[in-house]
Amino acid sequence: MEIQALKSQCTVIRRDIVSMLTMAGSGHPGGSLSAVEILAALYGYKMNVDPTKPDMPERDRFVLSKGHAAPALYAVLANNGFFSKEEYNGLRKLGGMLQGHPDRNKCPGVDASTGSLGHGVSVAVGMALGAKTMGGKQHIYTLLGDGESQEGMVWEALMASAHYKLDNLTVIFDWNGLQIDGPNDEVMSLGDFPAKLRAFGLDLIEVMDGNDIEQVIAALDVPACPGKPRCILCHTTKGKGVSFMENQAGWHGKAPNKEQGAAALKELEG
Repeated sequence: MEIQALKSQCTVIRRDIVSMLTMAGSGHPGGSLSAVEILAALYGYKMNVDPTKPDMPERDRFVLSKGHAAPALYAVLANNGFFSKEEYNGLRKLGGMLQGHPDRNKCPGVDASTGSLGHGVSVAVGMALGAKTMGGKQHIYTLLGDGESQEGMVWEALMASAHYKLDNLTVIFDWNGLQIDGPNDEVMSLGDFPAKLRAFGLDLIEVMDGNDIEQVIAALDVPACPGKPRCILCHTTKGKGVSFMENQAGWHGKAPNKEQGAAALKELEG
């Protein structure tokens, strides 16, 4: 897609996120809204995927390690033709296709069921190792949250990705600075995170505004470093696009009520 079309799509995606969470009455708006440009760039620009053949063997894979941001993934998939937006009505409902966390057995375009923080990146490392072992050309992408990165499993996976020289893997961090209990640095500081990623053997690119889709695309287009997994650290704004949600930890896992949803949609009209 062209850049301007992707920017317009990001606004639609944000409106869809707000609408479906308001209808569901539960869910996670903050981290869904911060991840929009990352996901839109992956599915609308970078990844080799086909909504008419969501299970084609040669496709690139994506793992949403921060599975609670499922509304963002669902909106991106729907806007790229994987399923009808009518499915939004069943978000987080018993028997619905769009569960509170991604379910690969229910939702077209979902490559891994995720939700327990930390394990998605391990699944992505396994996919990348499998593809490399079998001689496949697929590239594997995974998106993590910054609070999630406090999990020890994340660091074991990153260590393994470097050890196995998985240059077919791109690990993306949605670094919005907040988690459910407050600022990351107050809950459990990760210190000099870029230095740690480099020390673990990753090829790091830092995106200073991860809500600028042009910056995200530029990072995704940097040629791979042979023998090294790629890491893209995107500095984002939690709740991006809705003024009363931006940089507010309280909107991590609280859905807007009808009045708040209407106010958010009005802000996103442009």
